[in-house]
Amino acid sequence: MADGTGARDVLDALCDPGTFRGLPLPPPPERPDPLGWPDYAGARQRAAARTGESESVVTGTAAVGGTTTVVIAFEFGYLGGSLGQETGDRIEAAHAYARAHRLPVVPVVATGGSRMQEGMIALTQLQRVARQSALTRAAGLPQIAVVRDPTTGGGWATLGAGADLTLALPDAQIGFAGSRVRPPDADPAAYTAQAQLRAGAVDAVVPPGELRAALGRRLRLLTRPSEAPAPVPYALGRTDLPATGWEAVQRARAPRRPRAGAYLDAYFTYREELRGDRAGGVDDGMLCGFGEREGRTLAYAAQCGTATTPAGYRTATRLLRLAGRLGIPVLTLVDTPGAASGDAAERAGAGPAIAELFLALAEAPVPVTTLVVGEGGSGGALALAAPGRTWVAPDAYFSVIAPELAAAILKRPADRAPQTADQLGLRPQDLVELGVVRGIAEPPPA
Repeated sequence: MADGTGARDVLDALCDPGTFRGLPLPPPPERPDPLGWPDYAGARQRAAARTGESESVVTGTAAVGGTTTVVIAFEFGYLGGSLGQETGDRIEAAHAYARAHRLPVVPVVATGGSRMQEGMIALTQLQRVARQSALTRAAGLPQIAVVRDPTTGGGWATLGAGADLTLALPDAQIGFAGSRVRPPDADPAAYTAQAQLRAGAVDAVVPPGELRAALGRRLRLLTRPSEAPAPVPYALGRTDLPATGWEAVQRARAPRRPRAGAYLDAYFTYREELRGDRAGGVDDGMLCGFGEREGRTLAYAAQCGTATTPAGYRTATRLLRLAGRLGIPVLTLVDTPGAASGDAAERAGAGPAIAELFLALAEAPVPVTTLVVGEGGSGGALALAAPGRTWVAPDAYFSVIAPELAAAILKRPADRAPQTADQLGLRPQDLVELGVVRGIAEPPPA
């Protein structure tokens, strides 16, 4: 699926063999040449002769990894994959078909943007596309975009970046500004799939030969809603309870204690990551995604023991809201000394990011299960904890504030931190007695 590959070749590579069926085409526009652009009709005829297509998108249904979906594949060879009014008609009809038949939507995008020959008529197709995407989202149907080389302009800003999950081909040129309209001093490396991955704008960069399998796994995960809450994970670390609060803190901070990655590996058969906050940030200390457990799909958001940044909280919020729309229960794992508190975090909107996560949890339409697996440091940890459905591991703690900081606020000397920890009621058994958590996680069966 490298640059220059046609839409039909893309469909052959992406879809299960023999499953693609084209959708009926909507009637042609009443005014196909609204501006009377010189030789526009001739340009379209030459594009059709060159590509074998009558427009810049091919729409149909197909199975991908066994999951039936609606596919919208761009033909870049047809006027640069540009969006015109007939393109909008086809995309609108494809989304309407997906909603009528309860199917996910996969846009496979390769476009240079809106079609200049149709002027503002072409540009307003972006509003139509966004409207259809919003209606499909409201219907609880997933949209997973595959972005090819190039994907720029409004096609990127609607079908690509606006999808629930976005997969990109390696080295694809991706960005709102195309190569001919960027500032002359712009760094071209910023407009690549890898750069967009680092910026949290795409979820994964997938080689062409792996794309069908990667997309099939994600489609399977995102099309299995359920109602039962996620089971509480088994405790993977020490199973005896700490005698003192300070001992609980030291256990939770032990460098070799099992962290989120170990818990997720033990919990899921396989999982696929949702990456980035879609606002320019990625926090590698917050793992989010969807996984399979005992034939079910569950979503997860897991702190990894580091101070959580605003990007981490926004990514968790993105995960929770997507899971809620798709009807998928959520597991959260709490393990952080607290929210990142430096000036960079404040400039990145720490307070609003944490506030949005609190709201997302409070209004989640699906059950959320939380296990505290390490440090539960103040509000930065509580923001990821499900109200009324939180458990704690035996080697974890949850506290209103870290003992050292509590001692400092109380104007106690630093060596009083252990005593302060004992007074904070942060041990697992204290949390159960206080009614803050529902119970202590059990060890795995022998």
